[in-house]
Amino acid sequence: MRPIRLALLDDYEVVVRGLAAMLRSYHERIEIVELNANTPVSHRVDIALYDSFANPQGDRDQVRKLSMNPVVDKVVVYSWNLEDSLVAAALANGAHGYVSKGLPAGQLVAAIEAIHRGGQAVHGGASSTTKVIGGDWPGREEGLTQREAEVLALITQGLSNADIADRAHLSINSVKTYIRNCYRRIGVTSRSQAVLWGVEHGFRPDRQRITDPSPEESASDTN
Repeated sequence: MRPIRLALLDDYEVVVRGLAAMLRSYHERIEIVELNANTPVSHRVDIALYDSFANPQGDRDQVRKLSMNPVVDKVVVYSWNLEDSLVAAALANGAHGYVSKGLPAGQLVAAIEAIHRGGQAVHGGASSTTKVIGGDWPGREEGLTQREAEVLALITQGLSNADIADRAHLSINSVKTYIRNCYRRIGVTSRSQAVLWGVEHGFRPDRQRITDPSPEESASDTN
């Protein structure tokens, strides 16, 4: 049986590279054919793994459009947010599976395989407070958790607290708590200082998100 052809999608190169490194021991089961910072998938893949780090959640247009891409067989959302309503909305939006970021590499691969076979769609894992061994994100070397880094990335992109709460499916109070934690860890005292720090430390998206690729781009690998 051939390995599952997988595309990894996120706006941050460090995130997709870290996820690829996390899966490197499973090359006989998973073949990573694209590392995309949310540019259109251009090669036929069995699974497009949509990483929600600093991205719209699975209930938004990005996942719906990805699920309509003719070169993508199935879309799987990879997220910390495991609220039942959000998971259900993502699946109704065209995602074929929903996988927790709390899963270690072996369980992540098993979850992808199960979804590929048409089996269990939702694979939960550890809570967002659990320390992650695999994968990577900007600011990890500074001690930022993935959730703190995600909030800082959204601050660096210019989003307000209300926008961050909506994008990340967090309460305003949770957003404020993450922001205070970020400030303490990176040694700043204001939002403008945090934005400057973020720009200088890789918190801007690596590539421009393309939300509406032309039909020619989307179907380039179908012939």
